[in-house]
Amino acid sequence: MTVPVPPDVEDLLRTLAPQVLGMLIRRHGHGAFDACEDAVQEALLAAAVQWTETAPDDAAGGGVPENPRGWLLTVATRRLTDQWRSERARRDREAAVFAREPSGRDEAGPDEDRPGDHDDTLTLLFLCCHPALSPPSQVALTLRAVGGLTTAQIARAFLVPEATMAQRVSRAKQRIKAVGARFGMPPPDERDERLRAVLHVLYLIFNEGYTASSGPDLQRADLTAEAIRLTRALRRLLPDDGEVAGLLALMLLTDARLPARSGPDGLLIPLTEQDRTLWNREAIGEGTALITEALTWSPPGPYQLQAAIAAVHAEAPRPEDTDWPQVLALYRLLSHVSPNPMVTLNEAVALAMVDGPSAGLELLRSLDDDDRMSGHHRLAAVRAHLLETAGDAGGAREMYRQAARSTTSIPERRYLESRAARLHDARPASEGSHDGNDRANP
Repeated sequence: MTVPVPPDVEDLLRTLAPQVLGMLIRRHGHGAFDACEDAVQEALLAAAVQWTETAPDDAAGGGVPENPRGWLLTVATRRLTDQWRSERARRDREAAVFAREPSGRDEAGPDEDRPGDHDDTLTLLFLCCHPALSPPSQVALTLRAVGGLTTAQIARAFLVPEATMAQRVSRAKQRIKAVGARFGMPPPDERDERLRAVLHVLYLIFNEGYTASSGPDLQRADLTAEAIRLTRALRRLLPDDGEVAGLLALMLLTDARLPARSGPDGLLIPLTEQDRTLWNREAIGEGTALITEALTWSPPGPYQLQAAIAAVHAEAPRPEDTDWPQVLALYRLLSHVSPNPMVTLNEAVALAMVDGPSAGLELLRSLDDDDRMSGHHRLAAVRAHLLETAGDAGGAREMYRQAARSTTSIPERRYLESRAARLHDARPASEGSHDGNDRANP
């Protein structure tokens, strides 16, 4: 939004935006994605101005209408109609589109209910996460179309020029049109795979907000909040899906640590050194209850297992109270269910806490030939921590420096350089000083 909007109104607009966009695309076809989305953005701007007007004699203002979705749909439809009417080259297209249904059926008055209306947010999520799109394009289009963020807001979040992000979003919409993607739920045999893509995109948005991959900021709370909001919406649409519940629980439990993740100087504070009294106990309670309940009826999937690990950490009042054998068991199960190098990396930390740093270092060697981890700063950082714990100050110092050179995050670089500097006195570090669990695990 480019005008000041009360938080409750902004939340309502972001909730309604994908519903209205979905209704327009359902009527006019995915080929009109661009035009429909522009019309919804204009309707949102109009609402932001008019719904927050306080002048009692202004008929256009005076607060949120009784049927806000109908209001937005009417305004967006009129904007769409005006746009098509103003473009001579598209007059034939306009006539064809509006001839699909009898006059008066498409537009609902601002305060009218439309029987049969339904929430198209899930369908829109599936469209934005179409497999023909690259993950960066899926993320950008989801934040734009479903999240209701402006292109400028998305560009700022990902530290790229607005023109670059606008081009990315535009190419994504063109790609959807080119592959003939239909606006509708995927067939049953594709549904699970497409839902995994949706969950992965929401997960990527959260992780980029929780630990920014580049730039001067350690975290971007606007992205984590948006990821949680969208996942809550998905949970309302799919209340019987255990992995949706698991992802929401994981986000809540991880985000609860955010107030304790950095000091006044902005320097990263690892999980085992955080002041746990600063953790958000309300979010922890909600996340723990959510994952505990989900595991009673749903087969454990990757997000549920990660949430269970996060819950174990959240339940420990002090770092030394952490049930590391349980954490290790959960990581081993996660490695079986969804093997990937980041899981192995965190498993090595847990193994070191149970069987000693040598065991963790031995497991890390299995990642040395993995191309996905080649040059990744997290591998060097975890190896540095385990070497430090084992008493190899020289080896640890070199690994911390290597990790610092590899990361593009300024706060992480500062933290890693500070760890290396502290090793000049060659004192062994306390157990668990660098735990890879202080993030939502891949």
